[in-house]
Amino acid sequence: MKKIIKKIRKGFRNPKLFGLYFLGTKISRIFSDKLQISLLYRLRIGKRIDWKNPQGFNEKLQWLKINDRNPAYVQLVDKFAVRSFISDRIGNQYLVKLFGVYDNPNEIDFSALPNQFVLKPTHTSGNVIICRDKTELDWNETIKTLSKWLKREYFWYQREWPYKQIIPRIICEELLVDSEMDELIDYKILCFHGEPQCLFLALDRGSSSGLKVDFYDLQWNPLPFERHYPRSGRKIEKPACFTEMLELSRELARGIPFVRVDFYVVNGKIKFGELTFYPGSGLEEFTPEEYDKKLGDLINLDLVTRKTHDK
Repeated sequence: MKKIIKKIRKGFRNPKLFGLYFLGTKISRIFSDKLQISLLYRLRIGKRIDWKNPQGFNEKLQWLKINDRNPAYVQLVDKFAVRSFISDRIGNQYLVKLFGVYDNPNEIDFSALPNQFVLKPTHTSGNVIICRDKTELDWNETIKTLSKWLKREYFWYQREWPYKQIIPRIICEELLVDSEMDELIDYKILCFHGEPQCLFLALDRGSSSGLKVDFYDLQWNPLPFERHYPRSGRKIEKPACFTEMLELSRELARGIPFVRVDFYVVNGKIKFGELTFYPGSGLEEFTPEEYDKKLGDLINLDLVTRKTHDK
């Protein structure tokens, strides 16, 4: 209760914070998806959405949330169910080793797990427990955290509709460790209508300085913009398997207006990360702003509308 009162007091001093807090409450569930998204966009991006003629990347992602309701997306964002899709489409050699999937955290036999592993829910984004030494892991606190995550109703805040239909479960996977690199780089390839067009690297995740994001074109030239997160200022070498990564992303993105395909490279081998239809939920600002429009131009909404009408 004290936390709620504290947030309300902050809200009175900052109407924007109050609005964002209110949209995260269960009261806002009375709003339609379109209204909730419109309010969030106004508060986070500072603009109104032009629903009839969206232009920018962020704006078009909101349009896709409402208008592109391909039921296949439910499987593709489910962190467990997507594994069968990956196996069928590109092969199970690209999957991270799975130790278990659980409906209830109390089902987990921690004694049977290896010393290092990763735990995460199937139906949310951003929740993860990385265990590097299980002798140092507090089992009771871990179970409490996992139980809390299972109760998260991730869909309601940003209205990313595929998450609403996922069965909440916990998966345990291998902790990826590269023998030559201290940091595992996350390669995130942006695919438009089945074609990779650019990518970004997620760097310094978990560091004291915070997440850094570097954008590159397909020739591995740095792109001169930021999206919410600062650039690292580092020179990252193109991985030897980059061409293969692009081929895999093209195969996984086939038939989809926009999707981000994530990979890791571990000891020279490619491992699949996840598929994301709404990076940053379409609520992260570009600097310079013109790149929002440049990426938005790569999404042809007429093709989406035509495909929907043909069904």
